[in-house]
Amino acid sequence: MSESAADLAFARELFRGLGAVDTRRLFWVAGLYPGPLIFGLIDDGRIYLKTDAALQADLAAEGAGPWIYTERKGPRAGVPQETSYWSLPDSAVDDPDEACAWGRRALAAAEAIKAAGPKKRRRRVQPD
Repeated sequence: MSESAADLAFARELFRGLGAVDTRRLFWVAGLYPGPLIFGLIDDGRIYLKTDAALQADLAAEGAGPWIYTERKGPRAGVPQETSYWSLPDSAVDDPDEACAWGRRALAAAEAIKAAGPKKRRRRVQPD
């Protein structure tokens, strides 16, 4: 992972307007958490935000691009895959207010996606 302590500190400071944002290392990236839910990633020193269709379109209009993930093992090894994480626009990297506005939208998208996710199935208890 190429995320330095400085990259992580920078992201925490940039999103300070969202409250205490924790950074946690995930495989070869770092996750951004303003609570229990991840709303962004840091990879190669660049910040990416969780998106829904509307946020993705707005970020694309600002010149942002998707985080491309390439699996290292398995049937999809070596095949680049576009994810639902899109880069923070360059204009927001130096503007905490703008970054937090995007961050709030990313957090709302992450919450909505989680809420719409599949329900956990309960196990049936077999009678004796």
